[in-house]
Amino acid sequence: MTSSHDGAVPRAGRPVVLRGGTVLTMDDACTVLQGADVLVVDDRIAAVGTALDVPEGTQEIDARGGIVMPGMIDTHRHMWQTAMRGYGADWTLTQYFVWYYLEHGRKFRPEDIAAGNRLSAIEALDAGVTTSVDWSHGLQSVDHAEAAVDALRSVPGRFVLAYGNIHAGPWEWMTDPAVRTFLERLRDAGDDRMGVQIAFDVTGDPAFPEKAAFEAARELGIPVTTHAGVWAATNDDGIRLMHEHGFMTPETTYVHAATLTADSYQRIAATGGSISVSTESECSAGQGHAPTAQVLQYGIPVSLSMDTSVWWSGDMFSAIRATLNADRMAEHMDAHLKGETITHLRLRAKQVVEWATRGGAHSIGRDADLGSLEPGKKADVVLIKNDASPVSFPLLNPLGHVAFQASRGDVHTVLVDGRVVKHEHRLVGIDLAAARREVEATVAHLRAEMGEEEWEKGMFPDLPSTEVLDNPYQYTDFKDESKRSGSEDRVLGR
Repeated sequence: MTSSHDGAVPRAGRPVVLRGGTVLTMDDACTVLQGADVLVVDDRIAAVGTALDVPEGTQEIDARGGIVMPGMIDTHRHMWQTAMRGYGADWTLTQYFVWYYLEHGRKFRPEDIAAGNRLSAIEALDAGVTTSVDWSHGLQSVDHAEAAVDALRSVPGRFVLAYGNIHAGPWEWMTDPAVRTFLERLRDAGDDRMGVQIAFDVTGDPAFPEKAAFEAARELGIPVTTHAGVWAATNDDGIRLMHEHGFMTPETTYVHAATLTADSYQRIAATGGSISVSTESECSAGQGHAPTAQVLQYGIPVSLSMDTSVWWSGDMFSAIRATLNADRMAEHMDAHLKGETITHLRLRAKQVVEWATRGGAHSIGRDADLGSLEPGKKADVVLIKNDASPVSFPLLNPLGHVAFQASRGDVHTVLVDGRVVKHEHRLVGIDLAAARREVEATVAHLRAEMGEEEWEKGMFPDLPSTEVLDNPYQYTDFKDESKRSGSEDRVLGR
């Protein structure tokens, strides 16, 4: 057995064992093993246990003092927007809609989609997110989609392209023969590291124009992911229409689902769909409160997501932390308003770490081979270890440590499909300088297209001078009167 203690990256094609760590298997019993090993052979987890016998030539990674866990899975990230990192730090949801949907989203060329996707994919691996759903709703053409996929495939992670286009009705682009051919090719590629979904929203228009898109997705056998329960954009009517027409399935992912009523949560629960909670987004942008209480009440499967780096951090440690804090704040506040106090918390660190791993695997239909460290499953593995950090010890409650103590800087080693893609805190085989140049070219293009005054204004975009529609979808004239406080109120989202 050879050791990687000297900083050498384990060589591809040889077995790898992570020795002596605290292993969060995330199996059905959420088994935690102390001083245990995880053996990886080829692309699979071969064994998990203490003092494992390993094949001759196995490369060893010292996991003592660290936590070994499954790779995390982000089920909703607009990866193409990463080129605008931090630009919208003070945006409201309305301002996001104005900038991307109404004004500047069309300025993104295929190479700009690629730049954002590549940077986001690299960032995900760095933070221990081994699988990302690219909620790619900036695909104005098949050329944009090709660029998105090519960029993802250039990074050694695992991805799902969720094909979308916010600038046209889904009933239009989903019935476009060129789009269909692209989706069929992606579906049939047999690429274990590149899945496919369809991404579009349902406005609640009683005419249900989205029906044609659902029918096309069903014919193709591709799951749908949809922003649901987003204040002023999607609502209970959309859920009801989906349900009445038979388009709510166990494969459907409902993103946010933050402003729905009990009726909608019951429909989601009854049809077996899952909810992608994106708590930093829901807290900051205003989609509604993260529906953690509701998913627990109705037994709805849950995954976590980061949404977009235009505002927030792209790592799942932030998502885990934000989700626990938001739920607990709501629980305490509800009690305080009744003159009571909380003595036992309903949402625990264990559950949210499960949502970040097993929950994501379930959402993308990969329960059988992702989301836990069990023999036979895919070797998507993360080692959290930082001997240079005073926060790395003592390690008393490993699930709590992941939830509240760990950060992206503590991600020591990442394996995807059995390949080491990060080791001793450094990405392997990633050309960050090239990614930087690519993103800088996108930023320069957008600044030139917008002009400096508009670029500066874009960080606090005004509402358009024309009447603002009641939802951001410019491909429909439907108005949701339920979100209007009065006929004179023209502000988007009310």
